Amino acid sequence: MTKKRIAIIGAGPSGLAQMRAFQSAANKGEEIPEIVCFEKQDNWGGLWNYTWRTGLDENGEPVHCSMYRYLWSNGPKEGLEFADYSFEEHFGKQIASYPPRAVLFDYIKGRVEKADVRKWIRFNSPIRWVEYNEDAGNFTVTVHDHAKDSTYKEDFDHVICASGHFSTPNVPFYPGFDSFNGRVLHAHDFRDAREFKGKDILILGASYSAEDIGSQCWKYGAKSITTSYRSAPMGFNWPDNWDEVPALEAVKGNTAFFADGTQKEVDAIILCTGYKHFFSFLPDDLRLKTANRLAAADLYKGVVFAHNPKMFYLGMQDQWFTFNMFDAQAWWVRDAIMGKIEIPSDKATLLADVKEREEREEASDDVKYAIKYQGDYVLELIEETDYPTFDVAGACQAFYEWKGHKAEDIMAFRNHSYKSVITGTMAPIHHTPWKDALDDSLEVYLQN
Repeated sequence: MTKKRIAIIGAGPSGLAQMRAFQSAANKGEEIPEIVCFEKQDNWGGLWNYTWRTGLDENGEPVHCSMYRYLWSNGPKEGLEFADYSFEEHFGKQIASYPPRAVLFDYIKGRVEKADVRKWIRFNSPIRWVEYNEDAGNFTVTVHDHAKDSTYKEDFDHVICASGHFSTPNVPFYPGFDSFNGRVLHAHDFRDAREFKGKDILILGASYSAEDIGSQCWKYGAKSITTSYRSAPMGFNWPDNWDEVPALEAVKGNTAFFADGTQKEVDAIILCTGYKHFFSFLPDDLRLKTANRLAAADLYKGVVFAHNPKMFYLGMQDQWFTFNMFDAQAWWVRDAIMGKIEIPSDKATLLADVKEREEREEASDDVKYAIKYQGDYVLELIEETDYPTFDVAGACQAFYEWKGHKAEDIMAFRNHSYKSVITGTMAPIHHTPWKDALDDSLEVYLQN
């Protein structure tokens, strides 16, 4: 019997989780399908594969990376730790709870290097198109190989879309943007806070990007930060040179005008206005169309595309949990493909599951509820596979404490530590307070 062929789109954290899931089964002596992962970048890691480039990459493809040079984890690592590969295993010791970008990337790649799955990845290979062949019951995937500058097609039994949803920016227009006497950029193109040293910065948005990019600019010497919100301010106890104001209405010259009648002279405008679920390589009958929410539309169990159950999506939810949730999803998808888990054949049943998840999400807008909601989802998937179980409730508790620490001091929450839910070890306090840690390289971070 011919082996199934599986196409994975993207070698970021979700795609890598999927390959690790199949490799885990192979390690136990199980026969796994043929795995081919297509990655448009020249290295794995997805968003964590940092580049200085913005706009287009060296191949003329839209740059995937939305990471900036001095990014640190904005949530405790104890909420994202791999259940099968602890931070202590990777680094040989426990590390502080809020690692910078380079440290987290090193951790991500350590697990997949150990699993030896790089051989399954075709790099510099963006997907141009995917179509479902009704008669044959399979997919034809059209790929561009940049190394050979050629396009080819291959057939697969299943397609797993793990291309992420934080790389296509949502870019609004405001009157005066086209004549603003400064720089306007989206968070996707923000790379180095030092660029804004001594400048008055306006940030549009009131979510995590606005909070963190504003904090970066403050840390590296911006003269002032103004964040503009549409519905509600973030409400933290900001430094003296940080103001929150209502919605931007227009700009003229270097003057920004706000809905409350106030105005501010600014040198740069950074749009922290979110991202789109964008799949230009998928036709309407395979393309996920959802808002950024905990219960993604049209996904049974959060992963199976209800309109074609041979198609799967990973990591498409709004996220509290990240790496370990991608693992839970990947192990579940693996078992569904390998016939260990049965997917209902009736579309109505699949959509009923989606509706139930949406209604349960909408039952409360409390943050603690949302964290537990996603924790329960992770646990639900884990219990149906052989993914190593871990203290999900303990991870939720770390998130609750994190929210409290941010309310206490938004510029010092990263100085706290938490207990690993995998090893039970308490993280040390980092050797340098976050606001003073201007060199966040791997080598400096890991110094005792």
